[in-house]
Amino acid sequence: MKNPFSNLKLFNKKSKDGESAAVPKADKPKKENFFSKLLKNRLGKSSIKGEEILGVELTTSEIRLAQVSSNKANQWVLDKFYVHKFEGIDENGTVLENQDKIADELKLAIQKSKITTTNAAIAIPVTSAIIRVVTAPLMTDEELKKAIDTDSLWENLVQLTDNLNDYSIFHQVINKDEKGNTMDILFVASKLSDINSYTAIIKKGGLNAVIIDVKCFALKSAVDQINQIAGSIEDSNLTAVLEFGLDENYVMILYDNNPIITDIFIRSQDRKTLQESNNQEEMEALVRRYMTQVKQAVQDFETKYEKRIRNLKVTSNLPNVEDYLASFRKNMVNTGYNLFNPFDGIKIPAQIENDVKFSNPSYLSTVMGLAFRKLDVFGYYKFVTAVKNINLLPNRDNMIAQKKAKAFSNFAFKGVVGIVAAIYVILFGLSFWQITDLNKKIDGYEQVVQTHSERTALRDKFLKEKKMMDKSLKLSNSIKSNKTISFRVLAQIASAVPKRVKFSSIEYNGSDLVIIEGTASSDQDILKLISNLNNKKLISQASLASMTLPDQNTTQLQKGFVIACVLEAA
Repeated sequence: MKNPFSNLKLFNKKSKDGESAAVPKADKPKKENFFSKLLKNRLGKSSIKGEEILGVELTTSEIRLAQVSSNKANQWVLDKFYVHKFEGIDENGTVLENQDKIADELKLAIQKSKITTTNAAIAIPVTSAIIRVVTAPLMTDEELKKAIDTDSLWENLVQLTDNLNDYSIFHQVINKDEKGNTMDILFVASKLSDINSYTAIIKKGGLNAVIIDVKCFALKSAVDQINQIAGSIEDSNLTAVLEFGLDENYVMILYDNNPIITDIFIRSQDRKTLQESNNQEEMEALVRRYMTQVKQAVQDFETKYEKRIRNLKVTSNLPNVEDYLASFRKNMVNTGYNLFNPFDGIKIPAQIENDVKFSNPSYLSTVMGLAFRKLDVFGYYKFVTAVKNINLLPNRDNMIAQKKAKAFSNFAFKGVVGIVAAIYVILFGLSFWQITDLNKKIDGYEQVVQTHSERTALRDKFLKEKKMMDKSLKLSNSIKSNKTISFRVLAQIASAVPKRVKFSSIEYNGSDLVIIEGTASSDQDILKLISNLNNKKLISQASLASMTLPDQNTTQLQKGFVIACVLEAA
């Protein structure tokens, strides 16, 4: 199989002058104002509490799960840890060749561990990834995005044998050289088919993949965090790690937070020796070949950077790794070889303390490094080095946007609830004060009610009298006369009106005749009116001039009439 590190500028490959090429530092982040930092800090803490990450490492013989959190003392706590061992896969088989089996075992591991977190961070083998640092002309962010969207950038800088659309690609600018008008871009890619296979395993196991890292960078994440926790007295800018085992072998030197990685080659026969380890002569020969390459990598770094490497942290999946470390120390007497402990400085709850007692805990470094990725999964925590934020998930941008929106909505909801609660407290206080004040003002309420009732009855009486006056005045407006006698006639006519009779008009000719028009409910009412009018002193004769029947097309049942009243001579 082709070595995936062969074209990696990030790795320690000799140049013409014998020096190794390292990744330059990333650009310093732009300064943010106080309120922007405060908001991001609040949102970041909120999202981390609400969106826990489960580190998941898949192998053909066991599944490793780890979840971490921080307590009030800002100390890392190992919340969940579980190693699920299983059988049934050939020793030469791979995870992708046994997807259904691995998915079933993952589901079983989740059930046994009683883990409720669904967000998972996983790592693919280095053999499944293409990792390069490419140099490109200096571009703005907009120009870089346009070049990537049109596929022209990667086609010119990265010569892939397959179509770019067949890959999931992660990139980040890690250095800009203004003088040379160039910039270095970290390029990490993996076949979409492989990525989709891993996410399918995770989904079938009952989880949701939010991070797909590469194993070597997950290891770097673990080393960085443990170094920070331990507060080592060694040079904090320099850490050297040796990955030694059946699957991967390389030296990774972390200098100024940048990785310089040198691949260590071992033969297929050497792998058999590592597995069986019965022949002492073969073991010693393997160590000599191996240490020659390690020495060269260390010397190249020390020559270039004038920094002394005194210790190498070793991670390995070999059960007898201590036997080999003893031989390593004999070959490099001035350099220490110590197994890396990814649990160093982490608070272990009593209920899982026995679960993390391993003679060789270093092989759990990858899953712990994935658990630590909760710091930067949603983009709130940015690190200087690009490789610490690698995520090959194809839909990572949409996922981050959704998580940010969710975190912001939760943050905003809590703020709104707090404001509403404060308003209610203020309104309650004001209401209590107002009720007390009003209680003082309603003393003698019974007396006020009684007075109000008496005044209301008096008002109704006056309104009734006023209504009668208004009616009389309205009728008087229709009498056109300037004689006093007309008012007396009007009064007698008004007093002669029986019930169920209404006048619509009264017309006076100015001398001896008054014409009355109106409506009545029945003939008897009209006759009663005529009789009453004939009994008045100022009316000599009242007679029915005409009468109209009710309109059958309407609901009006009143009969119309016209009465002529002949007045007495003045």
